Amino acid sequence: MTSIGTAPRRATTPRTVPAWMILALACAAQFMVILDASIVNVALPAIRGELGFTATGLAWVVNGYLLAFAGFMLLGGRAADLFGPRRMLVSGLVLFSAASLAGGLATTPGVLVAARVAQGVGAAMMAPATLAVINTFFTEPGARARAFGAWSAAGGVGGMIGAVAGGAITTGLSWRWVFLINVPIGALLITVALTALAGAHTGRREPLDLTGAVTGTAGLAALIYGVMRSADHAWLSGQVLVPVLAGLLLLAVFVVVEARFADRPMMPLRLLRIRGVAVGNGMLLLFGGITIAMWYFSSLFLQNVLGFSALQAGLGQTPAAVTFMLVARGSAALLPRTGVRPLVLAGSAGFLAGFGWLSLAQADSAYLTGVLGPTLLVAAGIGLTFPTLMAAATADAPEGDAGVIGGLANTASQVGGSIGLAVLATAASGAAAAGTPAALADGYDLVFLIAAGLGLAIALVSFLLPRRPRG
Repeated sequence: MTSIGTAPRRATTPRTVPAWMILALACAAQFMVILDASIVNVALPAIRGELGFTATGLAWVVNGYLLAFAGFMLLGGRAADLFGPRRMLVSGLVLFSAASLAGGLATTPGVLVAARVAQGVGAAMMAPATLAVINTFFTEPGARARAFGAWSAAGGVGGMIGAVAGGAITTGLSWRWVFLINVPIGALLITVALTALAGAHTGRREPLDLTGAVTGTAGLAALIYGVMRSADHAWLSGQVLVPVLAGLLLLAVFVVVEARFADRPMMPLRLLRIRGVAVGNGMLLLFGGITIAMWYFSSLFLQNVLGFSALQAGLGQTPAAVTFMLVARGSAALLPRTGVRPLVLAGSAGFLAGFGWLSLAQADSAYLTGVLGPTLLVAAGIGLTFPTLMAAATADAPEGDAGVIGGLANTASQVGGSIGLAVLATAASGAAAAGTPAALADGYDLVFLIAAGLGLAIALVSFLLPRRPRG
């Protein structure tokens, strides 16, 4: 069943455009989107020194991007359905590249933060469009599963090498090139997209559900903003509670509008009656906490407990990134034969074993036995689970709703990560009040135990998933 309106045309890519080029385009765009969420972190001290940021203002160089990215993702997904994935991917690349240029040339804090917000909006246009491209051009189940594996690996590696790339660029060139490097890469991807996706459907020519767009986007943005504020304020303080409650209220209004009043809803609620979509997105919310515990808190353990520099921590996590990439590609190849549940259960076993082992790490632990071994297990679990959940959450989407389904899946993962970061950071700080390396280790160990619990929850919820996503 598709939404009301003119049915979208199937992709008619010219035979001269190979499938690998389309997949490479989707993977490169996703890599770029995720890379920019982390590559700036290492450059923050240099940015603060040159532009004169306050400590509070500096956080919004990161938060501005993440807030816009997660808040606008659902809208970006629906726009890909209405206006076509090619148009949205190209438009997102143009905005992302232009904002990167503005950020690289910024001379004031306000300009840089505004550029980061614009980058986040561009990323929110690009990410669901890449999933729509995969769903549109890779219709055979095996090929689609392999494409999801490559896409997942590209995003995961992009997030992992951010610290290494940011450190190398900032040290060897300037913090400005963390942004400026996106400009030539974006120009290349725009050229490829215009050529490779020339046969993609051009949308449904329906009007956008403006009420749903405003309430949904504002609700997500307010909720995520409130969660971000919990890093500096108590959960029951007005600074956190007011935006969180406002966000929840707006999201409730959004659901009512979509269910009762919208002729052509931005997020058709009938899609949530598809079991893979509903359960898959619920699991992606839990999975967001897993990824935060793995990449963010293990990096903090390396730096704050074992004394690694940011660059050394990035290099220390590289074996896990390589493991994730290899396992993600392998799990994508297995998915058509095994179905969803065995891979999710195997990944959850990796979470339980890896995080359980990691929770034993102390201030005197060795890197090889205290961190490397368990993070390899967790990375293997992520490689088994992430592409599988993304495939399960999007595989049954009607073609004309591929964009919004992709936006929903990305939103679930991002919102889960934001909430997971806030909750796990609160748990870590409460257990590490003394501030010594030993106390910090205890705080991070609690985070890893909670993450093991999330892995167990994912295993249990997996029994609600369909055995195999339909192609």
